[in-house]
Parts: sequence; structure tokens; C-alpha cells
Amino acid sequence: FDKSQKHVALLSPVGRIEISGCETGVHEIKLPKMSVLPHPAVPPAPPNTLCEEEIPEPLQQCSAWLRAYFCEPASTATLPVPAFHHPLLQRDSFTRQVLWTLLNDVKFGEAVSYKQLADLAGNSRAARAVGGAMRSNPVSIPILIPCHRVIRSSGDTGNYGGGQLLKEWLLSHEKLQKEKLQEEKKPAPSGSPCPAPPPHSGA
Repeated sequence: FDKSQKHVALLSPVGRIEISGCETGVHEIKLPKMSVLPHPAVPPAPPNTLCEEEIPEPLQQCSAWLRAYFCEPASTATLPVPAFHHPLLQRDSFTRQVLWTLLNDVKFGEAVSYKQLADLAGNSRAARAVGGAMRSNPVSIPILIPCHRVIRSSGDTGNYGGGQLLKEWLLSHEKLQKEKLQEEKKPAPSGSPCPAPPPHSGA
């Protein structure tokens, strides 16, 4: 990549995440290596490498998306996904198809097996090739392209380029946040203040 490449760092609950890219798109998201599971999540600080006006729009969008992922995951559905500028996602290949399928079809708090992802990508016999695609992604766009949501058919979490602890943390984070969102959507229990009218009016 040329000298127009910019870098931004995001302080997250799992450590320092480094994002690089240019005006065309995000080149890479570099995850920290974890040797211990982090303490309960703390809100990530704003990007701290460059002044806001110096950051290309794809990096601003990527930083905003990742902050939301850790702090307000429900809002990621309404945020723009940044453009990607990476060879893996530009050439027409099964790997590209798998990664785009993962990005678009496997939502927050979900998990799929290698075979299920192969089915979604249109080739049910390509579970082994899906594994190869997963190994390719950690050098490019992890979390945004959620390879951590691909697990073994046995239910075992399987390998992850960012490390086993990080994969387990991300899956646990999503599970807890999804449960929290579902709890918030439940109707208020009887006796609690609630804007809905009572079931019976009159004496």
C-alpha cells in the first residue's frame, strides 16, 4: 500500500485495536494478542492516533462501528459499514464470496458451522474451503467480517487468527449483549410502571 495509508488506534475492552486504510477503504484491522481474558467491558476511548479531520472517511466509519460493537451493539445495524480496500475482497473468488456472506448474513449473537456457512455461500460441499477463507481473514478485516462467529459442528469454538481467548470473549460478549437486548424488549412485569393501558377499564 502507498504512502496515502493512514492509521488510527482504538482503545477497546480487549485492548488496543489498530486500523489502517486510505480514502478508498480499510486495509486492515489489527487485533491485540490476549494472554488473559479482560475485565468487564469499559467504553472504548475515541481514536487517538490522528486528529479527526485527518482520518479518511472509511477509517472514521470503521472506528465508529467498532466503538458501537463494544458499547451499543444494537446500533451497528444502522451504521454504515466502511468500504474495504483489500486484495482478498477485490478479486472474484470463493473466499470473497464466503467473507461477504459472513458479513451480510451472520448477525450479531449468531454462530454458524463451517458447513452452514458453505451452504449460505452456495456450495454445501465446501466446508474445508470455508476453513481456508477463515484463515485468510485475520490478516484483513476481523470483527467487522465476523469470522469469530464460525464454529465447529460439535459446538467447539475452533481456531481463530486473533487467538482462542479473544474468540471466546467476542462470542461471550455477543451472547450477553443479545440477551440483554432481548430482556429490554420484554414487556414490563405486572405492577411496574408501564405506559400501556391496564387490561380492564372500569369497575
